[in-house]
Amino acid sequence: MHFPDNIKFLRKRKKISQADLAGQLELTRTTLAGYEKNVQPPFKVLIKFADYFHLSIDALVRYNLQALTEFQLSQIEDGFDVDVTGKKLRLLTISVDSQDNENIEIVPLKAQAGYPSSYGDVEFIGSLEKFSLPFLPKDKTYRTFQIQGDSMLPVPEGAWVTGSYVDNWENIKDGSPCIVVTQDYGIVFKLVYKQLQKNQSLLLVSTNRDYKPYELPIKKVVEVWKFETYNRFEIGEETRSTI
Repeated sequence: MHFPDNIKFLRKRKKISQADLAGQLELTRTTLAGYEKNVQPPFKVLIKFADYFHLSIDALVRYNLQALTEFQLSQIEDGFDVDVTGKKLRLLTISVDSQDNENIEIVPLKAQAGYPSSYGDVEFIGSLEKFSLPFLPKDKTYRTFQIQGDSMLPVPEGAWVTGSYVDNWENIKDGSPCIVVTQDYGIVFKLVYKQLQKNQSLLLVSTNRDYKPYELPIKKVVEVWKFETYNRFEIGEETRSTI
């Protein structure tokens, strides 16, 4: 793993001290020094480093950045090391029932503020309510999100939208309704149009034309879940699977 050497290299390339970088990442200088000496960081910290240096986690961990050309490094620093496919390292945390079948985790509105930074946290995912939908194919991973607003009528406000995990964003069919988990804009439910090669973004469109379309930079996308079904159940014992 090249992570320790990479963060030390990138820090020195930016000509900033350990104390300055630690402060910007909300770490102690001692903690940062440990990471530069091969102490394994938690996933949340990996995300912080990736965001700060405008790199994918995959690039930070797997590749020796010091072996890149000056041109390649300048491209990275200009923000061009962007994962437009969704195939780079993404740790999808799931839970299973007593029969080893995947559960469908339920992400209510009250949990959505923490989801973009905790989706890889086993304890966070384990704390979510879970249920199952027997009619859905078993070869996909599903998650259910409660939606806000009336931008995607006829799906009503407060409905619970279930989506299947999209591991390659290039496979999204233009106009597909998707739940998009973002770094800065929360969790949104929209029709998605790819603009990956054009300007490395997704165009998000509402079915309710009172809401204007807008572009979302790919580097702000955390996860994409393709719409499968929705319902209006209340969370409770009847919705849970036996785990």
